Amino acid sequence: MVYKTGNRKYPDMQPQIVNAINTKLPRCRSLGISLAGWLFGALLAPLSPVAAQVAAPAVIQPVPQAVPGFWDPRRRPDRPDLSRITVIRFLTETDYPPFNFTGPDGNPAGFNVDLARLLCEEIKVTCTIQMRRFETLLDAIASNRGDAIIASLAVTPQIRARVDFTDPYYRAPARFVSRKNAVMPEVRPEYLEGKKVGAISGSSHEAYLKAMFTDAVLTSFPNDDALRQALRRGDVDFIFGDAISLAFWINGTDSSECCAFSGGPFVESRYFGEGIGIAVRKGNDTLRQALNWALFRLWEKGRYTDLWLRYFSISPF
Repeated sequence: MVYKTGNRKYPDMQPQIVNAINTKLPRCRSLGISLAGWLFGALLAPLSPVAAQVAAPAVIQPVPQAVPGFWDPRRRPDRPDLSRITVIRFLTETDYPPFNFTGPDGNPAGFNVDLARLLCEEIKVTCTIQMRRFETLLDAIASNRGDAIIASLAVTPQIRARVDFTDPYYRAPARFVSRKNAVMPEVRPEYLEGKKVGAISGSSHEAYLKAMFTDAVLTSFPNDDALRQALRRGDVDFIFGDAISLAFWINGTDSSECCAFSGGPFVESRYFGEGIGIAVRKGNDTLRQALNWALFRLWEKGRYTDLWLRYFSISPF
């Protein structure tokens, strides 16, 4: 998946994988998902039966969902002075489901939009959310037509020269996908020796495979559709790509329930970026610190986790 800002960089911080059931805590342009396909049914979480004892009914327990957390509980931010913030004018983009899109009622909707509303509740301030074309967002904030951009904006050195960023609130790891009858719980370079692995030509995922999985047989494809169809047909053993878009494909009708993730996420920032942050005007530390504090509070309270699970029925992590 190519995030709208080009290369994305995340901090050198591994995401914490937390048990969303037991723990209360948490551009990419071509997702390759239509909003209709995203809204189509979701796969239920796998269920595992518990052996029944005499006179005791069988119990079905869901497998816990893996939810990423990008905040260190040992580094709780101090509550900033919020009295100077009277309103936050959020800017987002018009057509990037499920992160931001126009809802059935004509109003902004999506993961980013809902997160912005939660931030406003936490800071206890009035907020507006305006939708604009993605390519106009940076100019709009520079000309004071908004205060913060929440539109899956990748943190890159080029964008940092124009705006300041909050801490990242999500990142897009890379993952392997295989057919369901060949899933591996762990993927290491030696495990893929001689295996056919597909990736998008010219992508960071292809570059990572060339550097780290040198004994695999790399096959390059021009686009996501060709890559995924090759796996469905069995032309390749694995594909490697953006985990967020792959999660939606696995969960959607186009995959025909053929495939599943193998192994865990790969998050090396040199290849897969620093992360996605909220952008504010250069020097607006008051707002940046307030948003960082509110993001941490939402994660700590479990509200980020609840929001994540509402949008990602199959975790990219």
